[in-house]
Amino acid sequence: MSESKRVIMLGNEAIARGAYEAGVKVSAAYPGTPSTEISEYLVQYRDDLYCEWSPNEKVATEVAIGASIAGTRAMSCMKHVGFNVAADPAYTVSYMGVNGGLVIVVADDPGLYSSQNEQDTRMVARAAHLPVLEPSDSAEAKEFMKLAFDLSEQFDRPFVYRTTTRLAHSQGLVELCEREEVPDKPYERDPAKNVMMPGNAKGRHVVIERRMEELAEAANTLSINRVEMNDTKIGVITSGIPYQYVKEVLPEASVLKLGMVNPLPRKLIEDFASKVETLYIVEELDPVIEEQVKSWGIKAIGKEIFTVQGEYSANMLREAILHEDLQLDAPAQVPGRPPILCPGCPHRSVYYVLNKLKIHGAGDIGCYTLGAVAPLSVVDTTVCMGASISTLHGMEKAKGKDYIKNWVAVIGDSTFLHTGVNSLMNMMYNKATGTVIILDNSTTGMTGHQDHAATGKTLQGDPTYAIDIPGLCRALGVKHVQEINALDIDTLEKAIREEVARDEVSVIITKTPCVLLSKEKKPLYTVHADKCKKCGMCMKPGCPAMTRNEDGTIHIDDTMCTGCGLCQSLCKFGAIELVKEGDR
Repeated sequence: MSESKRVIMLGNEAIARGAYEAGVKVSAAYPGTPSTEISEYLVQYRDDLYCEWSPNEKVATEVAIGASIAGTRAMSCMKHVGFNVAADPAYTVSYMGVNGGLVIVVADDPGLYSSQNEQDTRMVARAAHLPVLEPSDSAEAKEFMKLAFDLSEQFDRPFVYRTTTRLAHSQGLVELCEREEVPDKPYERDPAKNVMMPGNAKGRHVVIERRMEELAEAANTLSINRVEMNDTKIGVITSGIPYQYVKEVLPEASVLKLGMVNPLPRKLIEDFASKVETLYIVEELDPVIEEQVKSWGIKAIGKEIFTVQGEYSANMLREAILHEDLQLDAPAQVPGRPPILCPGCPHRSVYYVLNKLKIHGAGDIGCYTLGAVAPLSVVDTTVCMGASISTLHGMEKAKGKDYIKNWVAVIGDSTFLHTGVNSLMNMMYNKATGTVIILDNSTTGMTGHQDHAATGKTLQGDPTYAIDIPGLCRALGVKHVQEINALDIDTLEKAIREEVARDEVSVIITKTPCVLLSKEKKPLYTVHADKCKKCGMCMKPGCPAMTRNEDGTIHIDDTMCTGCGLCQSLCKFGAIELVKEGDR
């Protein structure tokens, strides 16, 4: 590429481009909204680098650490709750430092668009003594990645690169540059630095505290921490996407925009604060910047007027700072559209049977969490990845084996491989008796159909060995493992009745691919109104392709029907029939 070129890029695409231009050679990730697309964009550069889907974020981070130790630039990518899974290696590699540059990309989700909590990655990074960069648009998203690797190697520190849903999924102009071919750092054996047993870790703790002090001093002059002096009546300290809202609402205000949010540039902040009459600190989620600034004796206004919950917006700042009553027109009254399983989803038939049998589900993270809502109303708990099996085990140990005869754990195939395997191992080791249903739809469905260790294909598109999930369960010692078509509801019901009655651990695997994986033409079903008894049995699973006519008969929308046949299997009167190819 001889000349620079400017293109519009999604934030996640720009992050991937930045990693490519920075000379990254190894990337490992586990898909999680809003971080997923980073790896999906990065794989287009596979001729120059290696990238993979790892079973979970801990493994991904350890892969990146290994590549860094070997001397290459490496990264791992995850969403904020995935950073919890990666915390074990992340806290320790903070003590170790790096050889090749090491960056951990973490995508926060203010507003809970696709997450079970709103934790703030900056808080975790501060606890781990990890420096954090945070861009505010796509152009910065690319450039900050390159800077993160440079600083990582300069200061011998792993860097956390924080992004958020709004940045990840918004677009902006990005200038493309050539890839920097960074020579690998030579590997030199150094147990005092890389073997974190207690004696060595004590010494490294001293080193990283010194390194963080050096970074804090350097932060005062880093170009990504910049002062925009204008009217001094109002000054704002901000970072990331909130910077965009500040510039829209307060175009004349003075702004200190922070690109490095840990450690903070104290001298720069103190100097800026001394020059403005009223200082505001605008940051989404936790008062990470605010608490530190106020601890230095600087007067500032922050969470007294801003929320610690959800995303910010320009309108929110107008109301909080300018006290403008926007008098917005009332939104049109449109019907609510709660999230639902897709037409033809194999999870629906499983939940229908569980609901019929009045069996509770200890749930997990995935599309199947939607089994908590009406009309299926089966999932009673959802904590985190892999927790379904462990919580079921805890219930049994608290209340006895008879208590869980009307409970099962439900978990997806990708989630089972992520953290469910250890939980099933624990059930076997500690003599449990519960039933686990693995909803195997042959993909990581919730984040957009990514492959995993049991699909037989890598992130780079290469065929590979596919983990045998039934064989894995048997290898853990589970004697009773059944693999069933989720849409065969009679066989499924029989299996569930049998397995929950056992006084041993059992596993049912409903092996039915996600309906969205196949591009082939689907069969369609239709309702013969003259045969329909209006009983509503076919409506119980809540398929969105089915509605009632005014006279009470059932209508199937042929633009939504995927031909799963669940409705036909429930109709006892032959009113629902398969549409023949020639009748379409």
